[in-house]
Amino acid sequence: MNRKFFGLLILGTFLVGCKVKHSVTHVEKKIERTPVKPQIVKITENSDGLYPMPEDTGKFIPFKISNVDDYIATFSEVAIREMKAFGIPASITLAQGLLESGFGRGELAMKTNNHFGIKCHKGWQGDYDFYDDDEKGECFRKYNHPMYSYRDHSLFLTSRSRYASLFKFESTDYKKWANGLKKAGYATDKKYPQKLISLIERYNLSKFDAKISLKQDILALNNTTEKEREKPFSPKKQSIHIVKQGETLYAIAKAYSITVDDLKRFNYMYDNVISVGQELKVPIQKFN
Repeated sequence: MNRKFFGLLILGTFLVGCKVKHSVTHVEKKIERTPVKPQIVKITENSDGLYPMPEDTGKFIPFKISNVDDYIATFSEVAIREMKAFGIPASITLAQGLLESGFGRGELAMKTNNHFGIKCHKGWQGDYDFYDDDEKGECFRKYNHPMYSYRDHSLFLTSRSRYASLFKFESTDYKKWANGLKKAGYATDKKYPQKLISLIERYNLSKFDAKISLKQDILALNNTTEKEREKPFSPKKQSIHIVKQGETLYAIAKAYSITVDDLKRFNYMYDNVISVGQELKVPIQKFN
């Protein structure tokens, strides 16, 4: 009897030892991690004051953001360039990007590179995906690269009349911009302005704002008179160009002092094909 008891005891000890050893080995493998490196977006400016967007290869490029500092380091220069081109404070753009994208780690941002929660809306011809927001399964715009989201955010604000009043504010007055966005209906959250202001002040995003002269940048694109140069540039106006026989995208873009790439993005075009009679939205580079 004793021999059987001791035999079972030894066997049980051996099995428990094997199990513990296997478990420890499993835990050691699990804690090995590869650190995430910030994906800094490098920008070179064109002669027209804007900057080239990433080549649209048709492939979705996922961005891994590890924390708030990583997000700011990645997109701060993009926000500054958008401010220079369109007059939207970089602090507001970054704060909206942080808030709407869940610091770059939200489900919508990860699935679509949509950092501003812009829904499809009427006329959207680009890619899209569905996400539960105010209602279930709402349609949101999808971009191959986050920089397209930043440019679309600028076009979204400058091409809709309800946001026109925002551009009366100084680019350094982020509080008026934050409250103006809520008043214009950008978000349904009653505390939207306070959340933007809190992010700007917590992470000192206002340091990216500066008094810039849109007039100086636009002069390179336009042959304006001295009288016109004394008046501020209004980036919110747009018109429709009807394509005529023999016209090319290059000729149309040159006529309106913009690049072919920006003309395509302004109309959500993914190729250079145009047809006679086609309507194209074009910015009115006008001083008023």
